[in-house]
Amino acid sequence: MLLSLSLLTVSLCSFAALCILLRAPMADLLVYRAEGEAVVHGGDLYGFTVTEWRLPATYPPFAAVLFVPTAVIPVPALKALFLAGNALLLAWVVALSARLAGRTAPVPPPLPLLCAATALALWLEPVFQTLLFGQVNLAITGLVLWDLTRPSGARAKGLALGIAAGVKLTPAIFIAYLFLTARRKEAATATASFAGTALLGALLLPAASMDFWTRRLFETGRVGKAWIVDNQSLQGLVARATGTAAPGLAWALPAVVVAATGLWLAVRAHRVHGSDRWGVLLTAFTALLVCPISWSHHWVWCVPLLAVLLAEGRTLLAATAALVFTARTMWLVPHAGDRDLHLPAWQQLCASPYPLLGPALLAGAVAARRRQRRRQRRSDTPPDGPGAALPAALPDGSQPSASSSSASMIR
Repeated sequence: MLLSLSLLTVSLCSFAALCILLRAPMADLLVYRAEGEAVVHGGDLYGFTVTEWRLPATYPPFAAVLFVPTAVIPVPALKALFLAGNALLLAWVVALSARLAGRTAPVPPPLPLLCAATALALWLEPVFQTLLFGQVNLAITGLVLWDLTRPSGARAKGLALGIAAGVKLTPAIFIAYLFLTARRKEAATATASFAGTALLGALLLPAASMDFWTRRLFETGRVGKAWIVDNQSLQGLVARATGTAAPGLAWALPAVVVAATGLWLAVRAHRVHGSDRWGVLLTAFTALLVCPISWSHHWVWCVPLLAVLLAEGRTLLAATAALVFTARTMWLVPHAGDRDLHLPAWQQLCASPYPLLGPALLAGAVAARRRQRRRQRRSDTPPDGPGAALPAALPDGSQPSASSSSASMIR
């Protein structure tokens, strides 16, 4: 216990020292604060820009309402609060990731393990960047994970998911996942919750809501340049690989294929496992890939991915994924000005580690499904009598039956 607490203390203090040395501006936090001020003072929510990078507001009006308290807190104190809050949220996401992995439900992991895992997860690039920019990614991921890892039929299941979608839109893909897995009550609750956030935003900020839902929502360039290395979506990969700032159909067509394939695999994973372990992860990674812009810090879903891989005993894969998410290779390639668009072939791998890992995960799911179907066919016609073709035990240690599948979806 003492060792894990010491590790966590050293990790947090080291991060705080880095923030001080780098004079971290926490630019996204300043945008949130400006949104809160716009609500309080009746300003144009989507007409301002802040910081030296001229960042605008990009979230729905509902999010701006939630940011109102930040407007009355001095910036230095607000930065400290966000750092501490994100550290606590990281521990929460680690605990929820363990619950998703199915090893600790319904109780949280032991405190020493939780402290050690949080200390190490802090240095994963997406997590590190989330804290450095003062982002809300961990809060959004935590809401989705908490809701989807609750027992089936839990009261108001889907409510938190709808709220998360109301803040950042992207989690809305999980509502489609719920519908596709025939959980219509939970999907309806999430849909109603999401609609409620939009309605509340419209009641409190009617002009801003009209502006966002009819205009700003479709201005993807407003979020940022799609081709810079910061963007770890499929569009960013295609733009850099083709040297085209706006890849158009070269990105849109593969994105449609990835979206359909990813959701299909997520639904199949849910049906095979009878749980959301891989269904949730495949849905999350599909969203990150097909979203026009997925900044590197959006990939905090690497935390539950690593938890699931470790829970399944896939140590080598977990180590490989951890290396990808800590190497920070995208920041090692030349990316000043428009140099992101002129990278040689060998640097493309370094520039797009996450959108390359995402399709590899989907491809692995397809290959695993094929292996599972072959094993099912063999188990249906055993050479030496019923059950002869089945393994002595499933990967989780349970005993299989002759009618059960002998392999899980992601193996």
